[in-house]
Amino acid sequence: MSDPLILGIESTCDETGVALVRGRELLADVTATSMDQYARFGGIIPEIASRAHLESFLPTLDAALEKAGVDLSEVDTVAVCAGPGLIGSLTVGISAAKALAASLNRPIYGVNHVIGHLAVDELVDGPLPERFVGLIVSGGHSNLLSIRNVATDVVELGGTLDDAAGEAFDKVGRLLGLPYPGGPHVDRLSQEGDRGAIRFPRGLAAGKDKERYRYDFSFSGLKTAVARYVESLEDSGQEVPSADVCAAFSEAVNDSLTAKAVRACLDTGCDTLVVGGGYSANSRLRSLAAERCEEAGITLRLPPLRFCTDNGAQIAALGSAAVRAGVAPSPMDFAPDSGMPLDVSVAH
Repeated sequence: MSDPLILGIESTCDETGVALVRGRELLADVTATSMDQYARFGGIIPEIASRAHLESFLPTLDAALEKAGVDLSEVDTVAVCAGPGLIGSLTVGISAAKALAASLNRPIYGVNHVIGHLAVDELVDGPLPERFVGLIVSGGHSNLLSIRNVATDVVELGGTLDDAAGEAFDKVGRLLGLPYPGGPHVDRLSQEGDRGAIRFPRGLAAGKDKERYRYDFSFSGLKTAVARYVESLEDSGQEVPSADVCAAFSEAVNDSLTAKAVRACLDTGCDTLVVGGGYSANSRLRSLAAERCEEAGITLRLPPLRFCTDNGAQIAALGSAAVRAGVAPSPMDFAPDSGMPLDVSVAH
């Protein structure tokens, strides 16, 4: 008997994603984005995002079904992001998923979008190990997780006390006058600069903080240090070396992320680190994580770039994992949860 066909629906922010997965095989993954609509605002406008999901959902669903070569009636289970995310965007996706599940008389799983960033790796590299450490890095999250099963056993080790890594990159991009979203532009410029030209601080890396916040991150002070450095040069009429600023800032963020991720693996006896989230596309994070994991004898699993940003495949992958683990479906009255805890993989 073949594995059930899972329809995954993603609508946490500004991407409308629909994917079809059978077991650990990805049949189709289609994404529509409304990102271009926010450039003049310098950030996401929730109302615009919600309306974009309404307009994009049916065409995206149709495109995914056509690409997979299946009919909607063949879907066995519907998985949808229950949170975290923008409440309006989540509501559109959940409403669509419930309508489909009810009309098809199929079970529905409201899954954790953040955990999905790790589950999607199964579609590329095969089954996840029995135990591993997950590093989630995105615009809203910078967290370390201890995981025995992505669907049933996730424990949060630590997270950011203020800004997330992706959020800090976007803010520094805005500070330097780079186009929205700033993160990719900061990453690009950082590759042209000198990482050692400026020494920016590493949050929670010294004294009592190093042990008290062993698996936590802080990037707010780093962001302030960058702002003061740039302002001091501008006030004195000097040119700001944007490439060097980006390179030094990027090194500070990625040094902290990778050092603590490797430490978590060694402390917990895990020999695999899985990284996920939009910020996992960052070039320096990928190279430094690979370097440090190799030195420590840790297997690094990083998603291909196309799976770094939000997508339906991650939702379908986690839905598939939940079905395999025998997790009960979500009740039809589950609600969107913008602050869904990271130790909850499926809404109940």
